[in-house]
Amino acid sequence: MRLNTLKPADGARKSGVRVGRGIGSGLGKTAGRGQKGQTSRSGVSIFGFEGGQMPLHMRIPKRGFNNIFAKDYAEVNVGAIQKAIDSGKLDAKGTLDHDALKAAGLARGGKDGVRLLGKGDLNAKLALRVAGASKGAREAIEKAGGSIEIIERKNPAELAAAKKGKAREARLADKSAKSAAKA
Repeated sequence: MRLNTLKPADGARKSGVRVGRGIGSGLGKTAGRGQKGQTSRSGVSIFGFEGGQMPLHMRIPKRGFNNIFAKDYAEVNVGAIQKAIDSGKLDAKGTLDHDALKAAGLARGGKDGVRLLGKGDLNAKLALRVAGASKGAREAIEKAGGSIEIIERKNPAELAAAKKGKAREARLADKSAKSAAKA
């Protein structure tokens, strides 16, 4: 066997059908697309359309529930923090927050902050500033002589409502000022 004699096994490589190459090929003229209509033309985007029949994705029963108001926390175990401190990825001095844990590769995602969990052992005295902590994590940190500060996140709906109220008050004040200037 030589490199210049290598070839795939018979039947392993099949060339694609070349459509629209004359009447003799059997796939000339309309090239297997039939006549007229949306699907005979280019740029068709009817993926999953079944000719008016109830589509499969609508026939199948649905399960579960996705809570759109659920908080998205990056969950970090105290054991993982201790491991990162031992390996030198994390500095125990100063206050550890979401950014520090993210830089050490411990917190992934978590748009609503970090939540500490109590799995593992903690020896280092730490000052943590996080969005939440389990009872076990709190006990482990306090046992090691550290402190934990919980950040109170404001509800976006409440913030929007407060902002809406202020805008309305400003509009009414402006309106009354204009009417007073006219009189």
